Amino acid sequence: MKIKPFYLVVALLIVAGISLAWIRHAQLHIPLRPGQTKPVWLIEARIDFVAHGNPVTVSLDLPDNPPGFRCVSEQAASLGYGFTIVDGATGRRAEWTRRHAAGPQTLYFKLQMVPDDTEAAPETPTPTPEAPATVYWHELQATAAQQVLDLAYERSSSPISFARELIRQLNADPPDQNAALLLDEYPLPDLLRRLLNQAGIPARISLGLELEDARRYQNLKPVLEVFDAPHWVPINENSGAHGLPENLLLWHRGGQSLLDVTGGQRSDIRFSMIRQTMPSMDLARLQFDGGGLSRFSLHHLPIEEQSVFKLLLLLPVGALVVTFMRLIVGVRTAGTFMPVLIALAFLQTTLLPGLAAFLGIVSMGLVLRGYLSRLNLLMVARISTLIVLVIFLASVVSVLGYELGVQVGLTLTFFPMVIIAWTIERMSILWEEEGSQEVLVQGFGSLCVAIIAYLLMRIAIVGHLAFNFPEVHLVLLALILLMGQYTGYKLTELKRFGVMGDQR
Repeated sequence: MKIKPFYLVVALLIVAGISLAWIRHAQLHIPLRPGQTKPVWLIEARIDFVAHGNPVTVSLDLPDNPPGFRCVSEQAASLGYGFTIVDGATGRRAEWTRRHAAGPQTLYFKLQMVPDDTEAAPETPTPTPEAPATVYWHELQATAAQQVLDLAYERSSSPISFARELIRQLNADPPDQNAALLLDEYPLPDLLRRLLNQAGIPARISLGLELEDARRYQNLKPVLEVFDAPHWVPINENSGAHGLPENLLLWHRGGQSLLDVTGGQRSDIRFSMIRQTMPSMDLARLQFDGGGLSRFSLHHLPIEEQSVFKLLLLLPVGALVVTFMRLIVGVRTAGTFMPVLIALAFLQTTLLPGLAAFLGIVSMGLVLRGYLSRLNLLMVARISTLIVLVIFLASVVSVLGYELGVQVGLTLTFFPMVIIAWTIERMSILWEEEGSQEVLVQGFGSLCVAIIAYLLMRIAIVGHLAFNFPEVHLVLLALILLMGQYTGYKLTELKRFGVMGDQR
């Protein structure tokens, strides 16, 4: 009964760690693997108009959570103009203002859009729009429109199927007399909207931008949307397929006009675009808004502190390795977590140079410690002396390394000097009490565990998850707690029973 709460805590730690990491990935779009890249569309809207010399206000409708895309950044380039983004009941609009402007004017709005390949959340239900306004036709057109509507009505059962039947009739090759008459007077998208509205089905013409790499001065293309409660559904006016093509960005969806210019005339808007590739991690940083889990992100810290935490957050990984090697495998080490500190230093020096520097300092320290033992110093004075000597030896190694063009010694400050001094002291006492063999066993065990921890910590995905998803340390904590409950035989002790197996 006493064990059950322990395993409940372990399970909660694992579930909490994995859940929080997944939420951080889903909300902040932080990639689970390092080095991932994503395509990014850099889109530029250029507005040209001629100002009258009076106060000018320019208002441009902006994409508002367009299906299939996610905006990661947006900015305006408008010399001499005030700029703001207004969130209103009809959506988001960019607004430029200036007290006095005369002659040709050019404004730019740039944004970066990322294809959103995650499963889209259900759209918020749209309130049922008002009944469509009365559609007026000439007498001959009214008769043709009614015949087209009657035929489509008989072959449909819903607003979407009704729209598909209209599209099939108007795109027939060749079209019948009624469809041909209507197509001679109206463009296809506008004709479909008028026919649907006459049938009492709300329909509207939205505007979309067809994305194609390195295209300039493009116009928005009309997109037919039909209201099928409770959502507006885009429908292709040529094929009748509902939904949007993969490369179509829905820029303007009903409501107000696309562009309003007050104080100017001959306004025009054109779009240019280019496809780029950016690291997924950089894209995630652009979207940190200071809310939710992003408030608890280490990316908000100064760069210097981030560099420190990148190393510190690897310590739990090394602690997990040490716990496993000591409690499960049964490797004896000089000190409990000295191998972790050695592995952390190896990350800065690389393995072979760091290993040589460590062995050199510890070997010279042991020689000096042997001399100090003859002086019969008290333990406090002896360890203090060792600290001074270790720092002196590290300085000598650093200077020699610099003069020889080897930068190994310059990173030895990552070794806690007090720990090294205490390790030398402990090894010396162990030498005196247990002999040189035990010193070699524990020293070799420490280096083996340190090398294993180093190889694990230098894996790119381990460092990526440890820094960007600190919640995974709860999982490491749960695993360490589980190993702390292990009371069975260690793997190195199984050799004792090998003789019994051979006798059988």
